Amino acid sequence: MQVWRGRKGRGAALSWFAAMGRPVAAGLSGLALAVTILLASGARNPAQAADCGNVASPGLDWSECSKTNIMLEGSDLQGANLAGAHFDSTDLSNANLTLANLEKATLVRAWLKNARAEAANFSRIEAYRADFSNISANGARFASAELQRAEFGGAQLTNADFQKAELGRADFDKTVLTGSNFSLANLSRAALSGATIKGPVAFGGAFMYLTRIEGLDLSTATGLEQEQINLACGDKATVLPAGLKSPENWPCPPDDKD
Repeated sequence: MQVWRGRKGRGAALSWFAAMGRPVAAGLSGLALAVTILLASGARNPAQAADCGNVASPGLDWSECSKTNIMLEGSDLQGANLAGAHFDSTDLSNANLTLANLEKATLVRAWLKNARAEAANFSRIEAYRADFSNISANGARFASAELQRAEFGGAQLTNADFQKAELGRADFDKTVLTGSNFSLANLSRAALSGATIKGPVAFGGAFMYLTRIEGLDLSTATGLEQEQINLACGDKATVLPAGLKSPENWPCPPDDKD
């Protein structure tokens, strides 16, 4: 099938049918004619709307783009659509990701140290061993994210949402977690010791096998059950919510970092 592009091309197509002695209505059904005109007009598929060649800037669309192993340190990506983009081993330290959408993006071993990501959407990202240390991500969403061995040391995560997130061996040393939500999250072997909690933090249904909570003040935590505490690793300095007690096997032996 021959396809004519542009306005002149469409005219040529109609002229061709006329020259062949075939009325347009007879030569093409309404549906076929519509498809031909659509192809001729060069309309883009919405899935191809992102311009992956654009320079980093606020509000751009890099959805599904590959930006792996490059330097984006200090880039201003405020409000950008980065859904499904690939940032594996990419340096996003000191970047502005405020209100950015990174849902389903891959950030394996990426650097986001000192980035600003207030209210950003990190839901369902894959970020194994990513460095989020000192990030300011208050109100950010990490729901159902893959964050095994991620580094959150010194991060500001007030009211962050980690529901159903995979956080095995993640490190939250000196992290502000006030108001964060870890409901149904996997916190096995995660290090929460040294975090700051000055208000409610939700742990309902969280898996806390060998979760390090030594010295942590959990008096305002919600959703904690004795079974979770029995699996976790605390010490005499751990403060538990009313009604819960320290297990006899505390303190746990040092964690195997391997």
